[in-house]
Amino acid sequence: MKSTRRETEKKSEIGSAIEELSMMTIVKPGEDHDHSAHIPTKPFLSLCYLVLQVLADKIGPTMVVLRQDVHQNIKKLELMHESNPSLNSNLVEILKSEAREGNARKGSSCSKALVWLTRTLDFTSLLLQTLAKDPEKRMEQVVEEAYDVTLKPWHGWISSAAFRVALRLVPESKTFVNLLKTEDENHDTLMEKMQILVSLFVPFLEDIHCILRLYNLDKLKST
Repeated sequence: MKSTRRETEKKSEIGSAIEELSMMTIVKPGEDHDHSAHIPTKPFLSLCYLVLQVLADKIGPTMVVLRQDVHQNIKKLELMHESNPSLNSNLVEILKSEAREGNARKGSSCSKALVWLTRTLDFTSLLLQTLAKDPEKRMEQVVEEAYDVTLKPWHGWISSAAFRVALRLVPESKTFVNLLKTEDENHDTLMEKMQILVSLFVPFLEDIHCILRLYNLDKLKST
């Protein structure tokens, strides 16, 4: 038991995310029906918590607004899951219920929470993909490029302006990479793990976006 706990403590967020994604299965809807679609709630939220740790502890104060949004959206889905753990163990059931009630696109719905968490995962995946390909690239440029592709199209001008200001506070690429490493990891090992994580992220996120399109949530913008 002690060794297992020690191994867990040594595992990086990247390693833990690889483990979570390797065990998670997303079931896309069939051609005519959505009853078979499945996104496991608790594993998905565990993955989001790992991303939250990267945004909170590694990139730092630059991501404070995004970090707060992620945390609120995770909590929202956690509360919904706890209200009916059996039914809501599948995030698609939550989407289905809100769509049926006409609440999916209103207020602070769980459907909107899932959309924004997915986009944050898109952002994280592209950020890590860019950094793994070019570790020497300026971190400010890496973050900005990932933001422009994954979040900016859906943000209003206030959120975009706040992000531009915060962008000046990002750490250097070398500092960020060192923060992601565990004590026994070297640079090459971390880069390899980042590439593995991205290779798992891409099909995983494609499947979730497929489900979001089914419920007409993929073009949702912030209000």
